[in-house]
Amino acid sequence: MTSAGYGFDRAKSPPGKRFPWRRAERLLETARNYWIGTTGPGGRPHAAPVWGVWFKNALYFSTGESSRKGQNMKRNPQITVHPEVDNEAVIVEGTAQRITSAATLRPVWQAYNKKYDWKVEGYPFYVMRPDVAYSFKEDLAETATRWSFPKRSARKRG
Repeated sequence: MTSAGYGFDRAKSPPGKRFPWRRAERLLETARNYWIGTTGPGGRPHAAPVWGVWFKNALYFSTGESSRKGQNMKRNPQITVHPEVDNEAVIVEGTAQRITSAATLRPVWQAYNKKYDWKVEGYPFYVMRPDVAYSFKEDLAETATRWSFPKRSARKRG
């Protein structure tokens, strides 16, 4: 993962110091709701909240395959994720992938059940690993940071 400026050359602090990745991760880990942005037929945008867990550098979330989000991801798996937090923004872009392996999902289900006190086993689950992420607070010029994540040539399928 590398950090870069967000286009604010006059900022007093270097990228990564403005809004450290650990801070972004903490917001991803502690958020209750995550806004998922998908693309529908004809390029129409769609955003909706889901519950999920940030687990091992990826967001795992559940949504029905026949839901609008599920249908959109089937056509175009490129999504954006934004945890619902006050006064700070973290926006993650990546590719959603349906996970069906119970062995892969078992620790995710445990984290999900602990977080929401709700047994989620049996529901369709997706994972989104980040390609790029952005973050900032109200002081945009001093906090805006962009991270790039290494491309994975062959992502594990679950």
